[in-house]
Amino acid sequence: MGLFYAIANALDGLSRAEAARLAGMERQALRDAVVRYNAEGVDGLFDQPKGHRPEWLTEAEQATLAAAIFKGPDPPVDGVCTWTCEALAIWISEKFGKSIYPDSVGRILRRTGMSRQKARPVHPKANPKAQERFQK
Repeated sequence: MGLFYAIANALDGLSRAEAARLAGMERQALRDAVVRYNAEGVDGLFDQPKGHRPEWLTEAEQATLAAAIFKGPDPPVDGVCTWTCEALAIWISEKFGKSIYPDSVGRILRRTGMSRQKARPVHPKANPKAQERFQK
């Protein structure tokens, strides 16, 4: 409220030093507020939201990453049989040309609503009928 009081006093003709003293604020702070008020009106007196750092991967790249995760790795090509954050960081580097830390890959996955899940190993030569006989 002191800021509005100080600006009102400054607009009424008091010196900035006197208006700031009556409102209990520094003269420079009042000067900055008056400049913002003159430029933007009353909206300039309120704190504006700060910008955020842009995402490291674009929306299209995140969609491509999600599709690759749901498809699963190709062992001969990707060199892994299950995706890990380390393997995904290497994949992102090769696919998009962006180097990224594995921890950052985990943050991207959580932000996009994916959770880390561990695949249960299945031997490629497993015989379901033999397993069924063994369990009985």
